[in-house]
Amino acid sequence: GLYAKSVNGDAFSNEIKQQVVDLIKEDLGQIDLVIYSLASPVRTHPNSGKRFKSVLKPIGEVFTNKTVDFHTGTVSEISINPAEGEDIENTITVMGGEDWKMWMDALQAENLLSEGATTVAYSYIGPDVTRPVYRNGTIGAAKDHLEATAFTITDDLKSIGGKAYVSVNKALVTQASSAIPVIPLYISLLYKIMKAKGIHEGCIEQMQRLFSERLFGGDLALDEKGRIRVDDLEMREDVQAEIAELWKNATSENLSEIGDLQGYSDEFFSLFGFKVPGVDYNADVNELVMVPSEQ
Repeated sequence: GLYAKSVNGDAFSNEIKQQVVDLIKEDLGQIDLVIYSLASPVRTHPNSGKRFKSVLKPIGEVFTNKTVDFHTGTVSEISINPAEGEDIENTITVMGGEDWKMWMDALQAENLLSEGATTVAYSYIGPDVTRPVYRNGTIGAAKDHLEATAFTITDDLKSIGGKAYVSVNKALVTQASSAIPVIPLYISLLYKIMKAKGIHEGCIEQMQRLFSERLFGGDLALDEKGRIRVDDLEMREDVQAEIAELWKNATSENLSEIGDLQGYSDEFFSLFGFKVPGVDYNADVNELVMVPSEQ
């Protein structure tokens, strides 16, 4: 009985923004919360029509470290060349805060945000081992821009008492995170340790805690840069110390014991509807499902 509608299209485009604006006008009148969570390798700028590509690269020097092919369990060393040319600027254009602000501007211009409306964008910081390729890399530059944009949007929302926040979330198995070298190995070790300590969270549990304890729990618990931190369990000193120790010794032969590679793999496949218990994947399926006509 809860309201839910999906709009399928290019979230960067003016056309999709207008579709959503029209939908809110027709169905809801006003909204009080906007979650901005968008990962993309490309963005066609809605005003210029120019196409930009984001890259996952370190800045300044080659990054070399361990990674794992979670399909085979093979741990190997990977080297990633640093950003060059306009890589940094392009990644900021795709993954920074400009589009978030454009969404909020579009909603505010049509008076679709209720008094005290909140908007939250998702970010990540991560540990030292991933820092060169993530937070200190091109994607980190985009996240810095996204986080700075929160303050700009908050200023824009002053007239309705609105606020914009960035939530720094934990490492989770998503289509986006699986594309980042080093992250699958890190998550495999992280999951094993957090499960053993009874503090593991998947995507849904993480968001439940963000909503129940932070956004609507009375204590945002902002850090020194004004960010909500729900990566607090991941970044606990005892958790990170154990990962650093295991990282040194992680090999193809021992990863299944010291890490949770199977758990990582299962979660990745479940994103796409595979490895779901009780489903016979060999059975014939009629993908054309008839919808009963309205009475």
